[in-house]
Amino acid sequence: MGKIKKKYESGEATKYITRKQALLKLQLSLKLFRKLCILKGIYPREPKNRKKAQKGATDKKTLYLKKDIQFLLHEPIVESMRDHKIFLRKKKRAKVLRDQEALKRALESKPTYRLDHIVKERYPTFIDAIRDLDDCLTMCFLFATFPGLRFVPVGVVKLCRRLTVEFMHYVIEAKALRKVFISIKGYYYQAEVKGQTITWIVPHSFGFQPQSPDDVDFRIMATFIEFYTTLLGFINFRLFNSINVFYPPKVLLLPSQEEDSKDGDKELVSADEHLIERVAALNQHLLREGNAEDADQEPEIDEFPNVDDQDKIEEMKREAARVAQLKTLFSGLKFFLNREIPREPLTFVIRSGGGQVSWDREVFPGATFDVSDESITHQIVDRDNMDTQYLSRTYIQPQWIFDSFNARQLLPMENYFPGAILPPHVSPFHVEREGDYVPPEKRKLFDLERGILTGAELVAAEKKDDSEEEEYEEDGEAEDITELADDDSVASDDDNSELLDGDSKAKRKSLKKQMKVQPGKAEEIDMVKMKEGETKEQYRLRVMMIKNKHKRVYNRMMKSRQRRKKEADRLVTKRQSFQDNSNPSPKTSKKGKTGKASA
Repeated sequence: MGKIKKKYESGEATKYITRKQALLKLQLSLKLFRKLCILKGIYPREPKNRKKAQKGATDKKTLYLKKDIQFLLHEPIVESMRDHKIFLRKKKRAKVLRDQEALKRALESKPTYRLDHIVKERYPTFIDAIRDLDDCLTMCFLFATFPGLRFVPVGVVKLCRRLTVEFMHYVIEAKALRKVFISIKGYYYQAEVKGQTITWIVPHSFGFQPQSPDDVDFRIMATFIEFYTTLLGFINFRLFNSINVFYPPKVLLLPSQEEDSKDGDKELVSADEHLIERVAALNQHLLREGNAEDADQEPEIDEFPNVDDQDKIEEMKREAARVAQLKTLFSGLKFFLNREIPREPLTFVIRSGGGQVSWDREVFPGATFDVSDESITHQIVDRDNMDTQYLSRTYIQPQWIFDSFNARQLLPMENYFPGAILPPHVSPFHVEREGDYVPPEKRKLFDLERGILTGAELVAAEKKDDSEEEEYEEDGEAEDITELADDDSVASDDDNSELLDGDSKAKRKSLKKQMKVQPGKAEEIDMVKMKEGETKEQYRLRVMMIKNKHKRVYNRMMKSRQRRKKEADRLVTKRQSFQDNSNPSPKTSKKGKTGKASA
């Protein structure tokens, strides 16, 4: 007979280990254990049966998988952490005893470690690393804005700044940017890198006081950034090599810029700082190696004539055409940024669309042309009190750049002139479900992005709406116009010549303005409406065929759809009431006119 197993010697009790037991097994402090788990990607687990996993203990403990802790026993970085603990003890003792020789020896023998092997373990392939790049970029862009703190050295901040600038250069050179949105948190960007969609946030560049260590644990964040900087460095190296660009990046200076740099720029800073500033400007091309045309070629979509789903292939072709149009959206245009404009986000978006951009040389180094250049096509301003204006260029507000990029075509500039009330800046990231409320501005953006509506048609529609509103407010007699249109007396000019005087002639002219021929549009078959056209009996029979285990899910779906539809109807009513209150009713304006006339 085999040995009889006792209680808690198998099953859940042997799979998990508490944090206290893990610390004893690894001989590490809690601070070093947390750091090791962050670097290796190990996190606490929730067992199916906590009482069995804790061997009958009723209090809630932090549990880890036992195999993960055994995996940490063979990690080379553990020994380096123990040596670092000894180094801190020697350093503290030498400072207390004021032994300068011992302190010098301790600092010279400071243990170091590398995280290259950990990156390779956590991300076996390059695509896996790119897929997990969202949090990495957001954290690095955040740390790049920090001042020097106690737990965040200045060297880490400079490293994050350098790596984020290099990544933005790759996005510009590869034309990989797809969406952008400005929110109260910062700038949301979305890029497509190697077939993977990456979304990150860049905080606003405002002067601020960072939060105190009591609110945020900067030790934990510093551990994350230590791993993320190593990961982003590997990724930047591979991405730059994929498009035949030198790494570290080298700026391709123009002859005029080389003369300027020889004159006085390098006298103020060193050669390394001068190169860093030029690279951080983001408005100059990088030096490539080999043939640059081979790296810029886009793969073509293969043809599969025997595939049944041809509609999906056609949609992919249309999307590829829209992306190709987005990459050359600002090509041939030169932009000049005023002092009050956020330089980096606008430069990033304009360069990603193929445009040229510059600014005042006193604002930031790396300007490529001055404000007096006659070839400038657009000047981005945020104040309408311009001292000197040029007739050869257009003055617009910064939102035009972001809205045009999201719409994937140049929008009309009438609504973005300096001092004009800007249209709503809608988010391209939010995807509405069936029954959700879609604002008219979002519908226009969606139509522009899909190519259903062009910029000229948008201008015509807006002018038409404005003219109709003006006529509606001036005349204020829409009901009388319809009555006049229905009356047979309007159809005949001979019989009613006596009636057509004064107000009647004005009404008839307004009727003629409304009479026009509009081009026809292809009818779009809505499958949802076709389903709604079925009888209640057919719908009831279809619902009866749902399996019992799926009926609960179906009922939740229907309740959620009804809730969304109710909320959408409420928002439509709210918007309509707001528009009615903002524009006076025709009867009110009519009474006001008659009252003034009678007075």
